[in-house]
Amino acid sequence: MELRTYIIRRLLLLIPVLFGVTIFIFALTMMFSPIERATLYVTDPRQMMDLPLVIETYGLDQPFWVQYGTWIGQVFSGNLGYSRVVNMPVFDAIWHFLPATLELAIFATPIIIFTGVFFGTKAAAHKDRPLDHGTRVAAIFGWSLPTFWLGLLLLMIFYGAIRGFLPPNRLSTAQDLIVHSAEFIRYTRVNFLDAILNLNGTVLLDALRHLVLPVTTLVVVQMAFIMRLMRSSMLESLGKGYILTARAKGLPERVVVNKHARRNALIPVLTVGGYLFAGMMNGVVITESIFAFKGIGWWAWQSAVNLDIPAVLGFALFNAILFVLVNLVVDILYTRVDPRVRLGGVMQ
Repeated sequence: MELRTYIIRRLLLLIPVLFGVTIFIFALTMMFSPIERATLYVTDPRQMMDLPLVIETYGLDQPFWVQYGTWIGQVFSGNLGYSRVVNMPVFDAIWHFLPATLELAIFATPIIIFTGVFFGTKAAAHKDRPLDHGTRVAAIFGWSLPTFWLGLLLLMIFYGAIRGFLPPNRLSTAQDLIVHSAEFIRYTRVNFLDAILNLNGTVLLDALRHLVLPVTTLVVVQMAFIMRLMRSSMLESLGKGYILTARAKGLPERVVVNKHARRNALIPVLTVGGYLFAGMMNGVVITESIFAFKGIGWWAWQSAVNLDIPAVLGFALFNAILFVLVNLVVDILYTRVDPRVRLGGVMQ
């Protein structure tokens, strides 16, 4: 009952937050002229030929609140404008490019978090020993590597020197033809998931092969931060009084570290891990560009460079909603790690 009440409270808090976010995003568009803002309401490129009619139809010469009401009504109906960069409605563009980014996030985020937590825990448990020094050096080295440099290096080795062993793009040409054939059903547009649902092992293996390099790039760079965060959080937990009590009771060191100390040390990692996933879902522009993995980050970058206002605004709205939802999920996970969070939230 307490958990249900806590979740309901958090869901109700989302309403004013999302309302404020949409007002802020729309207010930024007021810096543009009515002709430029008219593209937010275009659903067909033929409408670009008569933008004054669009201005009149949607009241873009009306006061701010009238225009906001019209725009939010269009958003709820699925009209986010037309992206001229990719020649499709913004709403369709988001769903077209999101699966590629989702593939990277699904594989990279769990690996980053679990390996970071594992090595961070081991480093703290063996403080100032060779294992601790080794993980610290590895973390500093990984965190200092430029993403573009590491990605290009991996491409040169595993695609250039080893003759296409691990190629860029999402699929090979032959497998891409299979995916876009009538016999292959695109359930989710996430290649490895669709391959599993279609029971197609060839496409599955090819999709996984193409994921190795971009996922490795993301893991090497991002895992270092999680490892360092987990180590410092674990060291703080291991110095608490309840850990001394557990050791005084004769509990095995493995139980003290993994059950008691690590549980409390996970709270800051949950926060960072949630925002790490959200950040990846917003698109990892450099990684997607280097490996020709055209996801939502690549699309947002192209839109910004070409001043595609509807696309940039649609991406900003997607970004805001995603972070708000991830924050909700992280708050709920807090209650599983530390029940005191739930009790405090309900009693306040």
